[in-house]
Amino acid sequence: MEPETSPTETAPPITDAGEGPDDRTLVARARMGSESAFEDLVRRYQTRIYGLCYHLTANHEDSGDLTQEAFVKAWKALRSFKGDSSFYTWLYRIAYNNVLNHLKQRRNRTPHLSLDDLDFHAEHSPELVELISHITPRRDVGLAELQKRLNEAMLKLSDEHRAVVILHDIQGLPHDEIATIMHCNPGTVRSRLHYARQQLQGWLADFLK
Repeated sequence: MEPETSPTETAPPITDAGEGPDDRTLVARARMGSESAFEDLVRRYQTRIYGLCYHLTANHEDSGDLTQEAFVKAWKALRSFKGDSSFYTWLYRIAYNNVLNHLKQRRNRTPHLSLDDLDFHAEHSPELVELISHITPRRDVGLAELQKRLNEAMLKLSDEHRAVVILHDIQGLPHDEIATIMHCNPGTVRSRLHYARQQLQGWLADFLK
């Protein structure tokens, strides 16, 4: 279950993803027990949820498992979804919390995230090019090497700071929705994003001279 598209801030709204009924209709059908309606929701959002999991864990195998777990949890909890937020925001919260729990457990086994987990061939994607464009206007450096350095820098960020970069710069979510997903206020999201970008710029400064 690997991403097929690379949404950015210029992508259309998430709720417009795919064809067919809108999220509200599909959720209503799924709450009544329609597995096919929920499968439509899975197809609509699995790429984005996988992307969130992968960029936080830097591990394809873990990301596949975590994506599946997020949808299983969403299916089991769907009757408790009251529609106070959009379905995808609610789903992202489930996935984000699931990944954080996984990272805490993994950190107890291994002290740090490792670049050995990263598949650099799979990282030649428009979403990383988009992220690079946020960090520096320089586009004449070797993309593969820059991606490697960017991955190294991303892994130095805390889980929360890495998450805001992923959700905003890679997946194109607005500040208020990220705040809902991360259980904080939009001001905190902006602060974390500003700090994370500064850190990434600093860590990449020598390479980009």
